[in-house]
Amino acid sequence: MAISVETFFLSPDSQGTLQAQIQQLIAEGILSGRFRRGEKLPSSRKLASHLGVSRITVTLAYTELLANDYLTSRGRSGYYVSENAPVPPSFSPPKEREDKVDWSRALGRRFTGGVTPDKPKDWANYRYPFVYGQTDPSLFDHANWRLCALQALGQKDFTALTSDYYDQDDPELVEFIARNTLPRRGIIARPEEILITLGAQNALWIAAQVLLTQRRTAAIENPCYHALRDILNQSRCHVEPVNVDKDGLDPAQIPEESDVIFTTPSHQCPTTATMPMTRRQALLDRAREIDALIVEDDYEFEMSFVDAPSPALKSLDTEGRVIYVGSFSKSLFPGLRLGYLVGSESFIREARALRASVLRHPPGHIQRTAAYFLSLGHYDALIRRIRDALKSRRSIMQEAIDHSGLLVAGKGAEGGSSFWMQGPSASNAAHFAQNLKQEGVLIEPGASFFSGDTPPQNFYRLGYSSIPAERIPAGIDKIARALSQE
Repeated sequence: MAISVETFFLSPDSQGTLQAQIQQLIAEGILSGRFRRGEKLPSSRKLASHLGVSRITVTLAYTELLANDYLTSRGRSGYYVSENAPVPPSFSPPKEREDKVDWSRALGRRFTGGVTPDKPKDWANYRYPFVYGQTDPSLFDHANWRLCALQALGQKDFTALTSDYYDQDDPELVEFIARNTLPRRGIIARPEEILITLGAQNALWIAAQVLLTQRRTAAIENPCYHALRDILNQSRCHVEPVNVDKDGLDPAQIPEESDVIFTTPSHQCPTTATMPMTRRQALLDRAREIDALIVEDDYEFEMSFVDAPSPALKSLDTEGRVIYVGSFSKSLFPGLRLGYLVGSESFIREARALRASVLRHPPGHIQRTAAYFLSLGHYDALIRRIRDALKSRRSIMQEAIDHSGLLVAGKGAEGGSSFWMQGPSASNAAHFAQNLKQEGVLIEPGASFFSGDTPPQNFYRLGYSSIPAERIPAGIDKIARALSQE
C-alpha cells in the first residue's frame, strides 16, 4: 500500500531545516501508527513537488531515515517503511481539542435525538440474536455475488463502472425491475416511472422531501417504522399517528386534513399484519375522498411463504395516487443499500432532480452487479432458499413460543421474518432486554415504534432471519424466564 502524498505538509511554525522537518514529519507518522511497516512512501520527486522544496532536500531526509532504520530502499522501486521501524502499541487518535465555536448557536438544524435506536454492531457474537433485518451468512450466495461483481468490473461494463450517470440509473437494472420485479406485485411501470435509491429509507426520505412542507400533514401508522417518524419530524410537516389493528391501518381513522398517507400494507411494520383486500380498496377510496397521496412501503414482500402475497396497493391504483417503495436490501443484504421508487412520471421527475442534487446516483458498479445477480437467476434461487429457511424457523419459533407461554401480539398472515410480541402490562422490554444480553440473547424493545410521549413499554420484536433454527427453542426459553422475573 502506498502512502498518499497528500498526508504530508509542513507547518509554518515548524523549527529547524527543511530536511529536519521532513525527517520529523515521517518519523512522527511512523511512531504514531499512521504509517505502517511495508507501506511505500511517495517518490522524492513527488514529495518535493508537493511540499515545494528541492528534490535533494527530500532525498537527504530519506537517506538519514534509511540510516536510522526507519526506512528501507528496494532498488528502483522506492522507499518503504522498514520492517524494523519502531511500532507503537496501537494507533491512538489525536486528543480531543476544544473548539472556539459555540455549536449550540452555530447549528441551524439538529438531526440527532431521533427515536430510531442503535442496533448492536456485534450482534453476530451473540448466541441467540433475535435481531431483525440482518443477513444469515449461511444462506447468502457469496460465490455468485462475487462472480457478478467481477463481471461488472470487466471491460464490457467499463462505462457502467466509471460513468457519471448524473440523474440517471443503470438501464439494465431499471429494465429488470420493470420487466420482472414489479409485475410480480401486479405493477406495470415505464422506466420513466422508476428511480433507484439507496435503500427503502432513502426512498422514504426523497418522497417526504418532495411531497411534504411545513404546512402539510402526513398520516402514519401507530406503531410504525421508527426511522420514518424521524424523517417526517425532520421535514417539519404535521404528523398524525393512526392506530393500527389486526388488519393494519384503518382507513376510517385517517384524518381529513392528511396530504400523504404512509403505510406498510403487506407486512405492517412492526406488527407484521397483512391488510386484507377489502381494506386496501377502502384505503384507496379514503385517499380519493380527502385528495391524499399514499406512500406504500413494500419492504418485505419477498418474504411471503405462508400464503401467496396479496397484490400491491399500487397495482390497485387507477388514479396515480400511490407511490411505491421497494428494496433489495432486505432480501439480499442490508449493506447493499439499493431500493427503488415507483410513481407517476411527474413525481419521479422531481424525485430524480432531488436525488441528483444530493448524491447524483447510487454507484454504477453496485447497480450493474445487482442487475447481473437478478437477471442470471441467482436472486430467485436465493429467495427460494431464504423462504424455505424462514418458513422452517417460523414453525419452530411458533412451537417454542406456544410451549413457553409467551404472547404473540402480531404475526404476518403471509410470512415475514419476525414476531411482534407483548409482555405483561407492567413489564419493561428495555429493562429485560438488557438482562437478556448477559445471557447472549438479543431482542428489540418496541417502545420506539410508537408515537406519543408515553409509549407502551411491554412490546418487543423477535426476528428470526439470522438465528440458526436449532438455537431458537433455547433462546425463547431464556426470554420466557427473563419475563417471568419482571
